[in-house]
Amino acid sequence: RAALPIANDPYIVLPYFYIGIAHEGISPEDGERLLIQPVEVELRKVEGIKEISAIASEGYVSLGVEFEPEVDLKVALLDTREAVDRAKSEIPTTAEEPFVEEVNIDDFPLLQINLLSEGASERQMYNAALLLRDAIETVPSVLNADMRGTREEVLEVQIDPEALEAYRISSEALADTLRRNNRLIPAGSLETGGGRFAVKVPSVVETASDVMNLPVKVNGDTVVTLADVAEIRRGFKDRTSYARFNGRRAMYIEVKKRPDANVITTSDAVLEIVEEMSQQLPTSIRVQPSLITSEFAEVQVTELQGNIMTALALVMVIVVAAMGFRSGVIVGLGIPVSLLFSVIVIYLLGYTFNTMVMFGMLLGLGMLIDGAIVVTEYADRKMSEGADHKLAYAEAVKRMFWPVTASTATTLAAFLPLMFWPGIPGQFMSYLPVTVFTVLSGSLLYALLFGPVLGTIFGKPTAHAATIAARLDELEHGDPTRLNGFTGAYASAMTAVCARPVTALAAIALLLFSIFWAYGQYGKGTIFFNDTDPQFLTVSVSGRGNFSASEVNKLVSDVERRVFNVPGIRSMNTQTLLPGSSGGGPDAIADRIGVMFIELTPESERSDSGFDIIRRIRERTVDMPGLRIEVQPVEQGPSVGKPIQIELRSRYRELLQPVMSEIRAYMETLPELIDIDDTQPLPSIEWRMEVDRAQAALYGADVTTSGIALQLVTSGVKVAEYRPDGADDAVDIRARYPREYRGIKAMESIRVSTAQGLVPLSNFVSVQPSPGVDTLRRINGSPTERIRAQVLEGVIPDNIVAELKSWLDTRDFDPRVDIQFRGANEEQEESIAFVSVAFLLSLLL
Repeated sequence: RAALPIANDPYIVLPYFYIGIAHEGISPEDGERLLIQPVEVELRKVEGIKEISAIASEGYVSLGVEFEPEVDLKVALLDTREAVDRAKSEIPTTAEEPFVEEVNIDDFPLLQINLLSEGASERQMYNAALLLRDAIETVPSVLNADMRGTREEVLEVQIDPEALEAYRISSEALADTLRRNNRLIPAGSLETGGGRFAVKVPSVVETASDVMNLPVKVNGDTVVTLADVAEIRRGFKDRTSYARFNGRRAMYIEVKKRPDANVITTSDAVLEIVEEMSQQLPTSIRVQPSLITSEFAEVQVTELQGNIMTALALVMVIVVAAMGFRSGVIVGLGIPVSLLFSVIVIYLLGYTFNTMVMFGMLLGLGMLIDGAIVVTEYADRKMSEGADHKLAYAEAVKRMFWPVTASTATTLAAFLPLMFWPGIPGQFMSYLPVTVFTVLSGSLLYALLFGPVLGTIFGKPTAHAATIAARLDELEHGDPTRLNGFTGAYASAMTAVCARPVTALAAIALLLFSIFWAYGQYGKGTIFFNDTDPQFLTVSVSGRGNFSASEVNKLVSDVERRVFNVPGIRSMNTQTLLPGSSGGGPDAIADRIGVMFIELTPESERSDSGFDIIRRIRERTVDMPGLRIEVQPVEQGPSVGKPIQIELRSRYRELLQPVMSEIRAYMETLPELIDIDDTQPLPSIEWRMEVDRAQAALYGADVTTSGIALQLVTSGVKVAEYRPDGADDAVDIRARYPREYRGIKAMESIRVSTAQGLVPLSNFVSVQPSPGVDTLRRINGSPTERIRAQVLEGVIPDNIVAELKSWLDTRDFDPRVDIQFRGANEEQEESIAFVSVAFLLSLLL
């Protein structure tokens, strides 16, 4: 067992690929039209695709490609990449390179390394995080280590607008000069009589001083460099989020393991490296690990191993009491031998030692000694009749071979259909029947081979052999109903039942029908996966409005202080987000402005359950006006999101909003539903710069000139990239005006250089506020929206879905809007359909 990699949950391979395309400043509408649609056209030509989902947001679009389960994923990945490559010719050249990557369900971090500031600067914290990240990624079993709470580096060129005017340099010419002077020029080689020599033209920016010395204008013998009109500094991009650990400013590293890695050994290796590297960090930075999932895995493995040992002891006590010590030991040894056989096969199959494997072992434990009992009992009978122990066990194997084999085969037949369970739930559950198969196969080998071999060496007649022989003779040749105890009572009952076969069969059929009828009438319903007491929670904070990063930080901090005081919380990581930047996944909440990831104290160290802590958090945050607080346990098993999910799809996007509003209004009236949200685009304000092209042409200007001038008063113009020494990634070089020259008012006072001199931008550009759209969603080419909701504890989602379906049947919605239930309900219906067929097939087998 020690050679098996330990994991909390089974590793599941998803038939799903993610495509991302970044384009700075592109609107969701343009992203849908110029980036998503060309890729969708090429993806539709790929065979085996089940669904194509797409999300367009400000500056970025993403597509999710789901394939049918039977498709070879290696071929699917190649086909997806080829489709994206074909679409690149239709995508604007200003977009960044599209990327395609596999989606891994095992995305939960192995552990988290937090860096807390004790007076350190952001630069010191950033360098320390880089040092730790690089050291952690040297561990072979670590897949990657992602830094969170950090800002991207940038080389900022702060332009003095008055100096530009004085030197009569246009912003467009300045940006073009920077781009032209940071290019790799392959000059080639030169052959002379003395040999062949490489010719180099050093033209790539390597340091900040290289940028400062770039010439931007020549006037006679005078050269104006960038240092004359700008101040250059290496720093970070404007802050859009904040990160904290237990309420303190922090940066953290999420460590993720490889799929086949051992949770415990990998975690130990990472912690050892972190402890060693921490000695090299400044004393003003404190390192504190958290979310160490290996602790949870170790406790889980220990508990389940203890359960197996307890079950083993109980089985041994019963067997020894019923068969005697010598025969009981021979039978009982089948338990460790069968489990060892199972572990060997699971190791050869490449499986991890996870909860489903251990449950499979527990399930097989009660069935694996049946065959050994039958063979050993028959051998004991022969020995009680006077046969030699070697002949007795040989005869037992011959006579009991087919009965034992048939008995094991019928048990395995009940689990065989579960191996073909389709989809993600099937992959998750497949470990259970495979483990039962290996355990029972090992027990069959032991019953027919290893057990009899041990019996020929150690087997002897029991002390009560004569008594047993007499009872067996009475059973075979006498009247069993005259025996005392349970055997006689059982024989009398069976005699009465067999005398009335038709009545007995009718009673059994009636009882079976009554059980199914009673469960259908009075049962509590069906759930997809059972809720277990959580160890990890997420708290999502949502609020609508054009909040700045500092405003979001203040709002989330208020929630954080209330939550952290709840007893039972071990650690809490907080990250703030700007509205509309919570990601492009199907479960992303558009107005989310903050998320807290909470680790609870170990279950043995707290008196309250995880669900009690969830209730307390909700009680403490219910009275925060303008904010919506959602508290959810981290899902165990296949992740399906909120249990109630309604998808609306139509070719006409304008039809979705009224239908969604009516459905959500009804859901708000159901007391069983909480945490209701939808994917409807958030109402927001954006500033539109309308360029009068004809008027601009009169001044010798155009849209490009206007656009670059406007970028200088916002986030800046990306003029180039450079890779400084010691940096893994390229650093943007961005030019913009100082803070006092940026903002809405500055847009009206910008002057651009034209053929007629410096002209106010307001002469041909008007700045107008207008309604904005943050996100647009599509599935298979059609605009799509979703409504999602959580249910109260103890409420069966299936019952709420039935109620919603009944209500929807009474509504007269536009037939061009297609309404479907997704998420857990969709997976549950597919699973129930399969399990029903599997149950009937198991009965036939």
